[in-house]
Amino acid sequence: MLLPPVLSLIAGSCDIIGFIGLGGLFTAHITGNIVLLVAHIAAGADAPLSYMLSVPVFIVALVLSRYLVGALERRGMPSLRPLLLLQFLLLAVFLVLCAPASPVDPNAGKALLGCMLGVSAMAVQNALVQVSITGAPATAVMTTNTTRFAMDLGEVLMAADRAQASKAAIRARRTLPSIVAFVVGCGLGAGCQVIIGLWSLLLPTALAFVALGLALGTRPAEAS
Repeated sequence: MLLPPVLSLIAGSCDIIGFIGLGGLFTAHITGNIVLLVAHIAAGADAPLSYMLSVPVFIVALVLSRYLVGALERRGMPSLRPLLLLQFLLLAVFLVLCAPASPVDPNAGKALLGCMLGVSAMAVQNALVQVSITGAPATAVMTTNTTRFAMDLGEVLMAADRAQASKAAIRARRTLPSIVAFVVGCGLGAGCQVIIGLWSLLLPTALAFVALGLALGTRPAEAS
């Protein structure tokens, strides 16, 4: 129950830090990069390379994550812990490449590589929520969560069928913590970015370590 909110904290903080400190790049909200990229093109402005690369990098990272899950499943191994470890390592390298050189040009050199590793880390998170945590809400797509929560709340308030209302209430209780955690993550990430710049990437990296610790503290059957 604790893992999805912690993952939402990671996504919220990583997204806002990238947006403020890395030229408006969204690491988790990839559709935001598409919107910004099209807006730049429509305005006749130079399209940032980080925006253009983020979508294909995200897709490739998702495909590779699914391939890794398949390889682990064929060996009878749960996928949650390896994916959380991979996410932590990606965020750690993201931090190492970007924070010491702050301020950085997110469209060149090591900083660009770091940004794509941050995008890849969020792709891994999206993948693990889909395939490794049964019944978990999304941890990086709050539009989906907000829609699901509002629909379930309406079901609870208006449904004549008690069984349906009960199921909706359970889903709502699962979804709300992730929404709240994402917003809190945005606030914490923004505050840290203002104070310490890109060293604020320590926050999602540390949270990824916490998430890995939570998974390591579960029994193998629960971790799958």
